[in-house]
Amino acid sequence: MENEFVVNIIHRPEMVPEYAEKVTGQGKKEDIGRKSLLTESLDIFKFQQETAHKNGLKVTIQMTYASLFNDEAIELAKHDHETYGDEIALSLLGLPCEEFRKKYNTKDFCIWMFSMEDKMAIVDDVFGKFHDIFGFYPESTGSYYMDADLTNYVKSKYPSVKCAVATCWEEGPKAYHTCNNSWYTLFDGGPWNPWIPSKQNTHAPAANEDEDSGIVAIPHLSRDLIACYDGNGSNFGTHPQNVLRGMIYDTKTWEYPYLYNIIDQYRSLAKYNDGYSYNMMFVGPGWLNKMGRWEAPYELLKKSYEDGMAYYGQLKKEGKLKDLTMAEFADYYRSKKTYNDPECALWRDILYGSDKQVFWYADPYMRACINMDQGGALVDLRPYAAKLEWKVGIGTPHVQDASYPFLIQEKYRAGYFTHYAGEGTVRSAKISHGGEEVDLCLCRTKAHFAETDAAKVLTLDPVDIEFADLTVTLQTVITFEKGSSKIRYDRKILSMSDPEAEVTINEYMVGCYGTTEYPEDMTGITLSVEGGSGAGSLNYEYKCREIASEGGKTASAVIPAIDTSVALSTDADDAKVYIREGYAFSPMYTLGMTKKITEGEEVTTWLNLEKAN
Repeated sequence: MENEFVVNIIHRPEMVPEYAEKVTGQGKKEDIGRKSLLTESLDIFKFQQETAHKNGLKVTIQMTYASLFNDEAIELAKHDHETYGDEIALSLLGLPCEEFRKKYNTKDFCIWMFSMEDKMAIVDDVFGKFHDIFGFYPESTGSYYMDADLTNYVKSKYPSVKCAVATCWEEGPKAYHTCNNSWYTLFDGGPWNPWIPSKQNTHAPAANEDEDSGIVAIPHLSRDLIACYDGNGSNFGTHPQNVLRGMIYDTKTWEYPYLYNIIDQYRSLAKYNDGYSYNMMFVGPGWLNKMGRWEAPYELLKKSYEDGMAYYGQLKKEGKLKDLTMAEFADYYRSKKTYNDPECALWRDILYGSDKQVFWYADPYMRACINMDQGGALVDLRPYAAKLEWKVGIGTPHVQDASYPFLIQEKYRAGYFTHYAGEGTVRSAKISHGGEEVDLCLCRTKAHFAETDAAKVLTLDPVDIEFADLTVTLQTVITFEKGSSKIRYDRKILSMSDPEAEVTINEYMVGCYGTTEYPEDMTGITLSVEGGSGAGSLNYEYKCREIASEGGKTASAVIPAIDTSVALSTDADDAKVYIREGYAFSPMYTLGMTKKITEGEEVTTWLNLEKAN
């Protein structure tokens, strides 16, 4: 199959760009109708449009509410639609303007944070005005985030909408902390690439037609899948001004090879996704402010945008890029994908020059991250199988926090490397022999990708585990079974320095739940062991209790707070399956299985996610 690299270029005539009023009107009383602000914003939008068209690229113009009151912005959109085939769409960003503030008497601007009553009123207002001006309803829309209730309302009332910018990948506590704890856009846990959102939760992809919200969602930015997970995502993406904000350029020559490397790495994802790869560039006018941004002068901001567009334009000329509008992309995506087709990314570090490699996987049942620097440990797990209904906005339990909860998250809940007590969340294995124990999290490796009709498979390079009197060579194979909500781990002892020796393998998962680094109340969780001589269960009470069953088959946890059941199971007849309760200083739970193995033997375990109720 020939590889296809598809790109969405999106511009918005944001008449009052984020932050820009403070810059343009420095030292003056706030005035979001200031003429100099509106003029500069429109000039930047024109520059962006001209730069795209000069490079032969089609654009999706997302009209903002404020721009619908500006005749010049409207005429520009109509002209470029007729001349270049640009799509005229409607953004739910860019709400702030004098008209909006007078009508709604608020400085809020994030559509998902409003009450449901206000969300509906604003949507009807904005869509109605768009229709009055253009004579049709838009086919695409978007915001930093669109919650499920908002998306469902838009689709039911305005069925022409088929595509939406619906989340910003890993825009959660990490980004919040690097903005002086002042950027209340908390939506970790969603896909990094396009998906079909479920009616129940925007972040969780639909598993079938009944769950299908009716739109194709795209991320707000295409981001570095290592750097932005490890640190602040706002610095690492195919948005040229993000690269400048991250200071990832030569300050003398004004060159930024990282920008092209990240675009190329997105192109390479075609090999893991049936020949298709995706990228998007979405730069609001505020980033090209004449007074400069992020220690960069306007000239550099302008150059970075021109260079980025030129690179996309060159790829198109070479037949290596397909530029689609958002509405066109929605049709394209549905023609290429079935509900159970996952999005996969075997991503390597292109920023710091390390050998780090992670594998991201998302389908209707889970989002998972495998870290090869930790021996193939599972370090991030979101249970999409629960299709958790998570109301967002004023009048709901989550005014700002729209994140999809995790069961495992190494950044917020420690992972393998903890301080001095307790455990962090991770799914890994320990090998023990003669009183010594080694966790595979300490064994760096590399992964090789393969696929079958039914699964995506990672085969990890073998690792050597050295004990005082024994060396063990072990290989791990991780299989994601399509449409099954299961992750299969196969561990095989390839060789031992003493072929007659025996080692014990301990397959385990340490889990919890939450959306931030702060612990949740674990009471209400039920831990169970099924099968064997010691089957039983316990209700979580922070008492350090453990149940183990010889000949057991499954260790599980039911977490009612997030409607999730997670189970670790084995098909071995001679395994010991166990559960372990945590304590207040280490509020985790552990599901595990131990088994003695010898040279040439293999152990298989599955991690399975289900909706609890």
